[in-house]
Formats: sequence, structure tokens, C-alpha cells
Amino acid sequence: MEFDLADITGVDAYSPTQIAARVETAGVSKSELPLEKLFVLGLLAGIFIAFGGAFYTVAVTGSTLGFGPTKVIGGIAFSLGLILVIIAGAELFTGNTLIVMAWADGKTTTVAVARNWLVTFVSNGLGAVLIAWLIFTSGTMGNDGVRTTAIAIAEAKVSLSFQEAFARGLLCNALVCLAVWLSFAARRVSGKTLAIIFPITAFVALGFEHSIANFYLITIGLLAGADVGIIEFAGNIVPVTLGNIVGGAGGVAATYWVVYRRPTN
Repeated sequence: MEFDLADITGVDAYSPTQIAARVETAGVSKSELPLEKLFVLGLLAGIFIAFGGAFYTVAVTGSTLGFGPTKVIGGIAFSLGLILVIIAGAELFTGNTLIVMAWADGKTTTVAVARNWLVTFVSNGLGAVLIAWLIFTSGTMGNDGVRTTAIAIAEAKVSLSFQEAFARGLLCNALVCLAVWLSFAARRVSGKTLAIIFPITAFVALGFEHSIANFYLITIGLLAGADVGIIEFAGNIVPVTLGNIVGGAGGVAATYWVVYRRPTN
């Protein structure tokens, strides 16, 4: 007869040490995924995050609750994206920066990590852009309020300086990776969902920048009529992506590896 630790201790969560081990094991598996499976799961992740971005855009449109409450509501709506990624299963570039934990322990190679990041980044972006095009084609953007919101979001993002976009990307992925980290603590779907909502709501409400979400948000704004060109698009995506890598790999993954996985004498 098998016993669940939660049944004995009454604590329905994995400990931080156990989370670190689970994240590292997952990182090894992710780095070893066949190329075609990684690409398809990456497309799905981009699609899921785009759905979250679309939900966010509609949720904040026409709100009279004030800046703070509106952003919080939008953040809750945007959480849909990562909930789908974690629960349904997909490969998200920003979350996969946690693979650095497995790399630091020598359980995967630099080439394998770079391969995972490159494939997921490209496929995530393609999935997000595809959904932007489909949503625009569907006529959803025909609502003047939603169209105006989409344009305003896109133009605000491309107006950021390199430094601002990088810093917001760093802070964003620290929270995204913490959401993923917390989801590894949960044993049930309900626990994983709850673990995701608060960090994601926080990053959205605070105005931080997520590279994959921006593939959708800037593209849909551009299709809706935003004054955005390819150079401006890249001017946001590049620093935000670099910030996402530093915040996830250098912030969350490296810190927790030092605390829980680094060999000690």
C-alpha cells in the first residue's frame, strides 16, 4: 500500500527542495524533446499566450473601474495563457529559461539548451502571430473599443526605450518563472491554476513585458491600424527577450540552483 506524503503531513505541496529537483528533471526532458514535437508544442504555447493576450485586451476595454483595478482584472484574464500552457501542456520559451538548472548540474548541454530556446522562441512567435491574424480575420476587432485598446497597447509597447523594455522583460520573466516554479509545488490542477494566477496578474498589472505575448499584442495592434513598423516591432522584441532570459535564467533558475541544487562540501 502506497502513502502520499500529503496524507501523512497534511501539507498538500512539494517542498522547495523537491520543486527544484522536479524543475531540473523537467528541464532534462525538455532539452531532449524531438524537434518536431518541440516545434508543435511551441506553436501551441504561442497560441495559448495569444489567447490570454486577446482575453486581456477585451477585459480592459471600456472599464470604468480605474487604472489599478482594471489592470488587475486584465492580469487575471491574461493568466489564461500560462494556465493553458501548464495544464494542457506546451513549450513556452520564457518558462523554459528554467532549463538552466539542469544545465548548471551538467545534465544537459549548452547546445541542447540553445536548441530548445531557439525552437520554442520561433514557434511561440509564429503561433502568437497566427492567432493575431485569425482574430483580426474573425472580425472581433470590428468593435471600436477593442480596436482602440489594441492600437494603444501596441503603440505604448514600441515607444519604450531599450533600457525600459529590457528591465520590464527581466521583471516579467522573474514572475512568470516563479509562477511556473509554484505550479511545480502543486499536486492538483486547482493548485496549479491558483499558483499561476497571482504572479501572472502581478506582472500584467505592473506593466512588465513578455516577449511572446508581445508577438500577439503588437501584431494585432498593427493589423488594427497602429503606427508600428518592423523596426519598431524588433525594437521591442529584442530587449524584452534579452530581459526575459536574464530574469528567468539568471534570476529564478540560477538563484534556486545555488540555494537547492549546488553541490556542497
